[in-house]
Amino acid sequence: MLNKNQIKNLITEKKLIENYINLETQFTPNGFDLTVAEIFEFTAGGAVDFSNKERILPEAKAVLAKKVKPEDKFGWWQLASGVYKIRTNETVNLPNNLCALAFSRTTLLRSGAFTQHGVWDAGFQGRGEFILSVGNPAGIKIKQNARLAQLVFLSVDETEGYNGIYHSDRHLK
Repeated sequence: MLNKNQIKNLITEKKLIENYINLETQFTPNGFDLTVAEIFEFTAGGAVDFSNKERILPEAKAVLAKKVKPEDKFGWWQLASGVYKIRTNETVNLPNNLCALAFSRTTLLRSGAFTQHGVWDAGFQGRGEFILSVGNPAGIKIKQNARLAQLVFLSVDETEGYNGIYHSDRHLK
């Protein structure tokens, strides 16, 4: 697992992570915090098959953040108990010898919510998307750009690298 200094060097020298909010605030001793850019609620079902030929990505609509005061720079999302899709501010550019795993920040867990993630394959490039599950029956408030998940990086033997539908945000086009 990479430490803060190794991650910092890769960000500075190789653009491992771009579009972050505040580099020093987002570092952890062994990872990097991902921030929320957009939250979506699912409006249709999806489909998953073996070959991905019949895959259907479910439609989702943006949940709008609301400012408390008009002069506020950022707004809040008030989320009821349920499942949401999160899109991060950050773009991650993994080289072919590095993969990543993401975990919920403990503050989120203590608030009655958690994130679910897939493996970030070596060679992946793009913005992160993951699931936010709000289990707290009273819901949760999340401010724009809040840190929700921590990404940790693992060295792997050089591989051909990821080149699927989510590479370079192809599915967003």
